[in-house]
Amino acid sequence: MISVVINTYNAAATLEGTLKSVLGFDEILVCDMESTDNTVQIAQSYNCKVVTFPKAHHCSAEPARTFAIQSAANKWVLVVDADEVVTPELKDYLYQRIKEDDCPAGIYIPRKNYFMNTFMRATWPDYQLRFFIKEGTVWPPYVHTFPVVQGRLERIPRSQSEKALLHNDPNRISVRIKKTNEYTENELDKKSHQKLGVAALLWRPAYRFFKAYILKKGFLDGLPGFIWAVYEAIYQFVIVSKSMERRIKGGL
Repeated sequence: MISVVINTYNAAATLEGTLKSVLGFDEILVCDMESTDNTVQIAQSYNCKVVTFPKAHHCSAEPARTFAIQSAANKWVLVVDADEVVTPELKDYLYQRIKEDDCPAGIYIPRKNYFMNTFMRATWPDYQLRFFIKEGTVWPPYVHTFPVVQGRLERIPRSQSEKALLHNDPNRISVRIKKTNEYTENELDKKSHQKLGVAALLWRPAYRFFKAYILKKGFLDGLPGFIWAVYEAIYQFVIVSKSMERRIKGGL
């Protein structure tokens, strides 16, 4: 028995496509963070179980993840973002795997990311720990983190790309810039133990661009690949500069 858990906030533009892809699972639970659009109405129209988590000052879904997971009714949980699609092959694989004696407590799923309508080779296979046993699982309340699962983990081989999650981010560049500002604020708390210096202002952005554009062959994705790599570098520059600013102002 598998529950699909979807965290949402103003996800009306993409949620329906996600819900259509997960029809047939034993339960679909939407944990909404007080959306102001018709996200909840869409979820209800698909007979989803809907629970609410206070939006407060949170900029990402992570603070609500553990609450959403524990609200699920079934032993197994598949976490899906509101702009992702579950392929039929992935669904069939998960149901088959939980019937087997050697099934692990959690499974890393590869994810195909699309940016400017282009598949980003630079991010593949972008493994996400999204399928696991509900009992004992806790999700740290920081952006870009994985859940802590009690037990053995395994990965779906990257060669089995038909079992990947499909992530088609509809956000414009302006929204990406806004999220960069919001997410890096959250990253600061996660990286508070690191004392990043002036050198990091240069090498972290430079390495992230080199990794995305050269090592992971982002150059094969044309102009979107170049833009993606630049924003990967910008993200790192913002994190380091904010960390330095916090340290200077705090006298640390």
